[in-house]
Order: sequence, then structure tokens, then C-alpha cells
Amino acid sequence: MKEKLMDGMQRFSKAMFIPVLILPIAGILIAIGNLFTNAKLIETVPFLNNPITMGFGAILSGSLVSILSNLGLVFCMGLAVGLAKKKKSEAGFTAVLGYLVFINAMNKFMELSGILFEGESLQGTGQTMVLGVQVLDMGVFLGIILGIVTAIVHNKFCEKEFNNAFQIYGGTRFVFIMLIPVVVLLAIAFTYIWPFFQSGINSLGTLINQSGNFGIFLYGTLERLLIPTGLHHLVYTPFLYTSLGGIQEVGGQLFEGARNIYFAEIADPSVSILSPSVIWDARGISKMFGLIGACLAMYHTASPENKGKAKAILIPAVVTSFVAGVTEPIEFSFMFVAPLLFVVHAALSGLSMVVLNLLSVRAIGPNGFIDFLLYNVPLGIEKTGWPMYILVGLVFFVIYYFTFRFLITKFKYKTIGREETGQETKLYSKSEYNESKGKKATTNEAQPQAETGLASTIVAALGGPDNINTVTNCYTRLRLTLDKPDKVDELALKNDTGASGVIIKDHNVQVVYGLQVNSVRKAVDQYLGRESEEE
Repeated sequence: MKEKLMDGMQRFSKAMFIPVLILPIAGILIAIGNLFTNAKLIETVPFLNNPITMGFGAILSGSLVSILSNLGLVFCMGLAVGLAKKKKSEAGFTAVLGYLVFINAMNKFMELSGILFEGESLQGTGQTMVLGVQVLDMGVFLGIILGIVTAIVHNKFCEKEFNNAFQIYGGTRFVFIMLIPVVVLLAIAFTYIWPFFQSGINSLGTLINQSGNFGIFLYGTLERLLIPTGLHHLVYTPFLYTSLGGIQEVGGQLFEGARNIYFAEIADPSVSILSPSVIWDARGISKMFGLIGACLAMYHTASPENKGKAKAILIPAVVTSFVAGVTEPIEFSFMFVAPLLFVVHAALSGLSMVVLNLLSVRAIGPNGFIDFLLYNVPLGIEKTGWPMYILVGLVFFVIYYFTFRFLITKFKYKTIGREETGQETKLYSKSEYNESKGKKATTNEAQPQAETGLASTIVAALGGPDNINTVTNCYTRLRLTLDKPDKVDELALKNDTGASGVIIKDHNVQVVYGLQVNSVRKAVDQYLGRESEEE
């Protein structure tokens, strides 16, 4: 039971990447649109003061804000696609149909029950308009619930076929047939049930807000501590896209969730300063500054004969963390050899968010420096206070450096450059990774592509093709389920394939490859003859 629960949570966490990773792109484009309508920038660059560029900026930011008011649909379709085992595109299409059926079924039932509010404003009534249909305000939870339900029905019935005249009703069409009564019954049930959930969610949000800085510290710490399980997305996602992260009226429209709120405020020139809820998406201090200090401490404490190697290993990881906010290659380098360092890192990450909150810094900083610049600089200092964010980051760079240096030397941790012979814990740069691929490819003449040679090594280290049940990936990790996880050769995965970490939990195995994980996943699928599973 525990194993199935963990497997389900990891699959759900992976599926959440589909909608979650798309939304920041919308936010960046909103910020770019804001550039063309920014009054201060127009004063500095008079060329921008023309109807073409200003109109383009207004259209760009205004059109993308509409995504924020339809997050339920986005998450419904994205989760259905992510959780579907086969025929993913059909699952997404069916999810949209199920979503439309749900909101209209709920609307009709509420109307027949006499609970449909008929006043001019729905604010404070617990009801809202979704795609022009008045229903209970379930927010992004509606999309999450329907996405999961659609995927369950789809996986169960998508290959059901009939003979003769009923053949047309088989496959994914039968999924929709089975989904209709399920969705209608859910619409009726949630009409009565959801107000209780709504009250509970509001109470939880109030509790967290009343916890003040302790709540922020706990949030930031847990988000890092759950990195080894791959479930850290389940910590921050509710705060970014639901009422747990705050409720704010922007331009006459209510928005829920920290990220939805600041996206709307970016596009609204009348907003003079971002809302305090932006703190829930200020998780980048440790990514842009803290872990850089940790890497410098690991370099300075490395053995003299290994400093050159340590530098070559750490610099690419530092650049990736600072620029793109991908921290796992660094974190996995000390997570298992020195768990205390990882706990301290998580605590400092939470503490950095508390400091930002105490200083009323409203800068947006969820990931790396590129996102930070695109989001904050165009908005100006008054609206975000972004220079103070950098100052806090530099302070935590120093704190990380001296804390890590002290703990490494005090407890003699075998971090990068301090390893004993035969117990090396490596980070791999991109050049090392490509070199590994090329070396393996030369030994496999039947399949000359470098990716195929790497894939054969990965599969062998995982116990062979017969040991592998499923292969998926998230942003940085290859995720697998294996029959016999004890067959995994962790040293081979790290030393021969460029993995920076291996996590084994029951039959679930995660191998960390960083940003190149998509190409690794495709190579493994091709080697196993599973290309069709992507369809």
C-alpha cells in the first residue's frame, strides 16, 4: 500500500510539470509586454512612444493574463496528459470535454437546487464564472481533480474495443462515454461537498498567514528537504496557484495564488508595488547565491591535488544553478555523503525567505538570474525592491560559505575533492557528459549513435531491459519503476553515465541528469524499443 501511494505521488508530481513549467513562460511574456508600456522606459527610450509598440505590449500582456483566469482547464488537460499511460493526446482532448461537461452540469444542478447566486457581484459568494458559466469557485483544484479522474478512466478503458456495429464506440470514445456519468455525479456531489473543502482551505491559509515568518520558514525549508523524494513540487504548487498563496483583487478581478497575483500585477500599470504574497515565489536565494557559496567552500576545502578537478566539476554546476536555477547537481553532491549539510542548506533557504519578508522585499525570484532580470528590472525598484533581494543574496552567499566550510572541516565530510579512493562522488559537466556518451558509443558498432551507447550503459546499470517496467522523466530526473531495485549499480550510473545522484525508494528509482534528461530519456526509450509510449 505504501509503495503504491509513493508511486502514485511521484507520478502525480511528474505530471504536474506539464502545466507548471508552461505558466512561467506566460509570466515572462507578460513581463516583456510590460516593457513596451512601461512609462519610465518610454521616457528613457522615446522610440517606444508609438501606437505600434505600445499596442503590441498591451495585447501581449493582456492576452496572456487570460490564462490565469482559466488555470483549472490548463491543469485539467495537463494532468490528464501527464498521467495517461498511452494515447496521451486523446487523454488531453477528453479532459477538455469532461471539464466542459462538469461546469455545465454543476451550473444546471445549482440552478435547479436554487443555490445559484443572482446578484450583480459574485465576490464573497464562493461562486465564480468559469468559461462564462457560473459555478462554485473551485479554482485550480477543479482542474487537478478532473485531470486525475480523466486519467484514471482513460487508463482503464482507452484500449477497450468492440466488434461489428459497436466498433465505432471503442477506444478513447468509450473513455468519454464512461467519463460523462462520472463527471456529472462529481458535479452534483461537489455542489454539496466543496463548500466544506473551501472552508478548510481558507482556514489553512489563515493559519499559515497567522504563523507569519515561521510559516514562511517552514515552507522554504520543506520545499528543499523534499528534493530527494521528487515531491517538493507538491509543497509550492498550492501556494502559487490556489488561495493558500493569497487572494488579491487586481484590475477589478480576483486572483488566487502568489504567481497568479503577481502575473496580473505585472500587467497592470496601476499597481505601484507587488503584493506581499510574492514571498511564496521568492525561493531563488539559495539557487542564485547560497549554493554558490557552498561550492566555493567545497573548492577551498578540497585536497590540494584535487583542486583542479574540483574546479572543473563545480563551475558548470554553479553556472547552471545561478543562471537557470537547477540545483540538484550541486545538492546531490553532498546530500548523501553529508546529510547535515543538506539539512542546513534547507534551513538557510527557508531563513532567506524570512529575511526577504522582514525587509518587505517584493522581488520575484523563483529560479535563476535570467528569470530574475526579466521579471524585476522592467518593473522598477519601487514595485519590487529587487536590489535588496540581491543584497540579501550576497549576505547568504557569505553565510553559506562559512557555514559549509566550518561543517566540512569539522566533521571531515568527503565532499567534492575530498573523496577517498574508490568512493568518489562526482558532479559531471556537460562536456564530461558528452565525452561519456561518445566513449560508450564507440563500443557499440551495431548502433553507432552516441545516445544509444549511453542508453545501453544506463539500462545495464539498472539491471537490464527485463528489470525496467516504466520510464518517464521530469525536469532533471529520469524516473523509473523496476522489478528488482537491488540490481541498480549506482557507481556505474554516476561514473559511466554522468548521473549526479541516484534515489531508490521501494521499486521507484530516480536518476538525476540535469537539463539533458530529455535526451537521456529518448535514448533509453529508443534502446528499449519504447518510442510508442511517448505518443
